[in-house]
Amino acid sequence: MPEPFKNLLNDVVVRNIGARLQAAWPAFDRRGFQRRALEGLDSLELKARAMHLTSALESTLPPDFASAADVLERAIAGGLAGWALWPVGEYVARHGQASPQRGLQLLHALTPAFTAEWAIRPYIVNHPALAFETLARWAHDPDPHVRRLVSEGSRPRLPWGLQLKSLIADPSPTLPLLETLMDDDSDYVRRSVANHLNDIAKDHPHLVAEWVERHLPGASQQRRALLRHACRSLIKRGDPRVLHAWGQGAEFRGDVALKLGPRRLALGDSLTLEVTLKPRGRQAQSLVIDYAVHHVKANGSTSPKVFKGWALDLAAGEQRVLRKSHAVRPITTRRYFSGTHRVEVLVNGKVAAHAAFELRA
Repeated sequence: MPEPFKNLLNDVVVRNIGARLQAAWPAFDRRGFQRRALEGLDSLELKARAMHLTSALESTLPPDFASAADVLERAIAGGLAGWALWPVGEYVARHGQASPQRGLQLLHALTPAFTAEWAIRPYIVNHPALAFETLARWAHDPDPHVRRLVSEGSRPRLPWGLQLKSLIADPSPTLPLLETLMDDDSDYVRRSVANHLNDIAKDHPHLVAEWVERHLPGASQQRRALLRHACRSLIKRGDPRVLHAWGQGAEFRGDVALKLGPRRLALGDSLTLEVTLKPRGRQAQSLVIDYAVHHVKANGSTSPKVFKGWALDLAAGEQRVLRKSHAVRPITTRRYFSGTHRVEVLVNGKVAAHAAFELRA
């Protein structure tokens, strides 16, 4: 069985933090830090552990932020790295707001050794002019971790991060940054740009559609891959502008059949989808084929969830049979209920076939 994710912050990490900080500042109360950090740590989940260690840092670092920042910077230069830096970043987020330039300087030093994507967000909220001036400069930094921070730290809906409500409402301040980074040499950076654009698509699909229409023609293979990943939510939703931009907006010319097996499932079973495509006409067709499962809710109504299927080019007259296994098992983000679950095949964003199965939950 895999190690629980929460154990990324454990007693070994705590002792490493203490040793690195004491090496950077001999007066550091290493024993006091470790006692506070280890008390109740095992009962906490990952993010709660990070916040707990931040509280231990608050009790033992110098009360003056500039002095504490110097200690932390020396510890990072001395080898403090990895998940141990999540609570350090949180400390900088909490205590650096009165000295934002020094706080951002420390995050610049921290991010190559872990990530400052969560820690930088309060600076964007509280000091937007300084933050975006700094991010514009960092977009040209020689370190790809810093360049990625420009995109990842300013994502409107970053998982585990503070929501940037002003950017959810108006993402325009980040668009010049994404334009700068879109063709970055690092795949690590470009993937962050794609995820950022996908965030924007959730609230402003027209902006991402316009972005794709502007940047897709003549795009390199790397840029096409970025744009495709950025469009994944809009493609699943069948956004007509985005599908049209990719040449996949036309209605399928032909017949589609969906076969499900077995038709009765228990929780934990797998459902097999078999999709048969029979095209008509004398032209090839470019297709995006996804499927939606309408999950039964507690009140008996249903809620659809779209899952990724296939992307393919179908030659004229070419019949194709596609198969996929779909696990119906408990996950933390969905609770299953017994009843009839409808499954729809979406071809280029339009429902082309449907069937149903019975679930005993």
